[in-house]
Amino acid sequence: MKLRISHETTYRYDRPIRNLIQSLRLTPSIYEGQKVLQWQIDLPGGVRGPGFRDGAGDWIEGWTLRGPTDEVTVRIEGRIDTRDTAGVLRGHREMIHPLAYMRETQVTRADPGLRELAASVTQQGDVLNLAHALSRAVSEAITFRPGVTESRTTAAEALALGEGVCQDHTHALIAVARTRDIPARYVSGYLHSTIDGEPHDAAHAWAELHVEGLGWVGFDAANTCCPDERYVRLGSGLNASDAAPIRGIATGGGAEDLDVRVQVEEMAQ
Repeated sequence: MKLRISHETTYRYDRPIRNLIQSLRLTPSIYEGQKVLQWQIDLPGGVRGPGFRDGAGDWIEGWTLRGPTDEVTVRIEGRIDTRDTAGVLRGHREMIHPLAYMRETQVTRADPGLRELAASVTQQGDVLNLAHALSRAVSEAITFRPGVTESRTTAAEALALGEGVCQDHTHALIAVARTRDIPARYVSGYLHSTIDGEPHDAAHAWAELHVEGLGWVGFDAANTCCPDERYVRLGSGLNASDAAPIRGIATGGGAEDLDVRVQVEEMAQ
């Protein structure tokens, strides 16, 4: 598929900020499943700093903006060619050992409920079959329902609630996979459509589990599938905060209001 992506993130402050420093992980990954045709990142009034590729293979670039200002906008416009690799991350160069992703974080810590869910999966066969079964178990345990959780909701809380969004499904899958000794990580990106087939209006997230002999394989428990040509991969981390496309520090200012608009549409071939 050829996809056109427009992504605009606006921060508004009730008092002007003096300065802003941002670290952006907003450039699509380089691997066999996608090829960037055109990609532009813009922060009006800002100055682009140096960029680098980290050990996980993600491109990160810094931006600074000098105030005073009470509004900051980050804009993405791009076109990308994608293809289905059955969820396998082929051709992606990185240096971090998979076992580094066995580390537990606060939001992915396995409580008794998550450990029970992981133990309930008795799938026979290899690690790949087990990974598919764990993803299905999370899909069945947490119903997709926007608005019932927040950014700080943990995997344990989402499982107890039985509802959540893609971030919650991903954190839960990471937790149960690690419980079964499978390295797992959080992936941020975009999806062309939602589970109900309507155009997607927000960024998306899924998990990657490491399978010996295949490498990293993506699992989207929110949609009960592996990533295909509808997905665009940006970057990864231990959890949502670690893999966040935008991270920053503002000096001055007060309360912050965030508005995110994302449009992903298919282009004519």
